[in-house]
Amino acid sequence: MNALLIDKLKKYFGKTKAVDGISFEVAEGEIFGFLGPNGAGKTTTIRGIMDFLRPTSGKISIFGMDSKKQSVLAKSNIGYMPADVRLYDGWTGKSHIEFLEKIHGKKSIAHELIQKFDFNAKIKFKNLSTGNKRKLGLILALMFEPKLVILDEPTAGLDPILQNVVYEVLEDFFKKGISIFMSSHNLAEVERICHRVAIIRQGKIVAIENIQNLKNNRMHLATARFEKKPAKGEFRFDGIEVQEELPDGYILNIKGDINPLLNKISKYKIKDLEITHASLEEVFLEFYK
Repeated sequence: MNALLIDKLKKYFGKTKAVDGISFEVAEGEIFGFLGPNGAGKTTTIRGIMDFLRPTSGKISIFGMDSKKQSVLAKSNIGYMPADVRLYDGWTGKSHIEFLEKIHGKKSIAHELIQKFDFNAKIKFKNLSTGNKRKLGLILALMFEPKLVILDEPTAGLDPILQNVVYEVLEDFFKKGISIFMSSHNLAEVERICHRVAIIRQGKIVAIENIQNLKNNRMHLATARFEKKPAKGEFRFDGIEVQEELPDGYILNIKGDINPLLNKISKYKIKDLEITHASLEEVFLEFYK
């Protein structure tokens, strides 16, 4: 059974197609990234999953339960953190934690998370910095170790050291078999922690990829330097693009198989050749051309 299934989901606001027929699934026990720039439809999708917005059409199921018809039961399996954490201004972090523990009728791992995130739970929410508000949002989402964690831009506004702590906590959750769905426009973050990723553009899914396949198979960068530089036109063929011209060579963008380029380059006397995998950012930008 999938932890989360999105099937032909649409959400229109008048003529604005915020989400336009997207489909994907999140397997049980995987970390799944939802990648796209601001305004691509990430938060609208998440609000639909949480039943805060009703879809124009399409289906959302959580562990086989309809997110609309079985909303309360489905959400009992979810730990959720929104992009904009808004809580009770006059309550401390401790008050929020104790309130949730009382509702759930059980203890949590909140104290452990407080220590890991270096969070002061005695300060009222209204007096917390943006980063500390996000810390509290993360603690509340994770404290009961739910079957599915849904995080909307979880590390936005956090310093790099704390970001790494968050990644470590999420990786520990993964080891326990917990499913994690996280939206982000932070490419390094997705590359660091996710197993698969859906890339959304203008409300449509443009790719669903295994992270390693995305990096390994999509693009390479080649820096080729020659004893006698060939004409630029020699490198204008399918899958090859001249990214930059050097005094003695070229930096080339390669899509797919690198062998056609190697065959072409081998005809010339080479001074130096370096081939590297494109960064996830370069891969991502390719989808947005």
